[in-house]
Amino acid sequence: MSTVYVDTSAIGRVLLGEPDAPAIRLGLEAFDARVSSRLIQVELRRLARRVDRPGRADALLSDVALVPLDEAVLQAAETIEPANVGSLDAIHLATARRLARDGLVDAVMTFDFRLAEGARHHGIEVVAPA
Repeated sequence: MSTVYVDTSAIGRVLLGEPDAPAIRLGLEAFDARVSSRLIQVELRRLARRVDRPGRADALLSDVALVPLDEAVLQAAETIEPANVGSLDAIHLATARRLARDGLVDAVMTFDFRLAEGARHHGIEVVAPA
């Protein structure tokens, strides 16, 4: 079973109807399962409110398993390398790294350059369909 960790930069593009949204959907469907930090729900719902599509966020997340934020992930995010990864992306990276280390994630789907760099730094494959 193959699993992809998806972040807001990827699924947010689908919410916004970006030109690469169909490719992202196909890319997500290429995996048996999709997972993300619970953080994505906050980020995506905030984005949906800004563009007046509040119900769309929940629909897009309906087949994404959400990993709860816990103290271990937050502590890991405080010091995770590389240092140039932003605060919220550090939470995504720490979550993805833990899942990958446990053999539960095969790749990270992101369009954020620094998060992608961080995932590669930790030996996690990065996919960004276009």
